[in-house]
Amino acid sequence: MAEPTHPHPLPPEELGFEKIVYEKAPPRATIRLNRPEVLNAFDFQLLRELARACEDASWDDEIRVVVVTGTGRAFCVGADLKSWGADLLGDSKEYWKWFGAFKDAHDRLREIGKPTIARVNGIAVGGGNELQMGCDLAVMVEDAFIRHIGLEHGSVPAGGATQWLALMGGDRRAREIVLLGEEIPARKAEEWGLINRAVPAAQLDEVVDAWVETLARKLPETTRYAKQQLNFWRDLAWHQTVNHARDWLALSMLGSEAQDAVNRFLGRKQ
Repeated sequence: MAEPTHPHPLPPEELGFEKIVYEKAPPRATIRLNRPEVLNAFDFQLLRELARACEDASWDDEIRVVVVTGTGRAFCVGADLKSWGADLLGDSKEYWKWFGAFKDAHDRLREIGKPTIARVNGIAVGGGNELQMGCDLAVMVEDAFIRHIGLEHGSVPAGGATQWLALMGGDRRAREIVLLGEEIPARKAEEWGLINRAVPAAQLDEVVDAWVETLARKLPETTRYAKQQLNFWRDLAWHQTVNHARDWLALSMLGSEAQDAVNRFLGRKQ
């Protein structure tokens, strides 16, 4: 990735992304997670590229709306545990660094200064659901679902879920989603306020296009400040908890519970 010398946007092809596809067609920029072979699970490089794309879009005055989506049949299924290796399980310092990239990507997305749309083209699991919750608006294909399974894999979903699910869907529903770990179909997610719309796949782009057209007509600086005000409760919950979660999760990776759970998931010998 090219390192900027000034806060000036670049053509996407000059950024050299490998794990995402970044496209600009003013007034829209699109960030597409592009690891379909692992259902767009994010590794360290993808998170870094996502943060850099958000930064570039925030600097581009021709871009008025940013759309986040995925390649293939999934939106995103969260962290790619296979990319962690033994280092993250046995070394709290390495996990702490990795979580920093996750946090930075979220901060860049949430603080991008313009409206964001999650085009949820498939399932959104774990950190994938947290990613769509980090956007301002979300439309999801009706045959997909949201799910959190971290409690089975040695991880607490404190990268957005524990902070924002209660704000969006209410306390009881947040506890149901996190503690039971069951699939929440798109229609129920819409009913619960976790997304704005659930639509047939053929209508997904129709909704996104209409939202982009509407949002692009708004005054950009006024919209930016309105978004900042709307972010108050999300930001409050996030900043009060995320660094604590970063440290606790890093230390938890030293324990047998988390290590055994991840190794079971990966099919490794204990």
